Amino acid sequence: MAFGVKREELQAWKRQVQNGEVAFLTHFWIDDRFPGCDTVTKAGCSNLDVLKEWGSCYDLHPGWIHLDPYPHFDLFGDKQYEILKAEGRWDHIERFALRRKET
Repeated sequence: MAFGVKREELQAWKRQVQNGEVAFLTHFWIDDRFPGCDTVTKAGCSNLDVLKEWGSCYDLHPGWIHLDPYPHFDLFGDKQYEILKAEGRWDHIERFALRRKET
């Protein structure tokens, strides 16, 4: 279940993805398969070659791409934080109070 995202944000993400840009959409998320994760970032791009190349920079396997309806990787946990930090997406990090998990 997704929540905490505005319609305008979703529409802007879809447009960027359709235009072949790597776009980020972070929202609150509950999925019993991933305990301890309450947010997810969708990193999407309609150009699969661009998305695969981008993902390889972060050790994301091409098989992890969700194709329908907008090609994207789901990022959560430490990987989500590290990628958003590397991409300079402090707006997402601050808005959703993301941080590395202490181990």
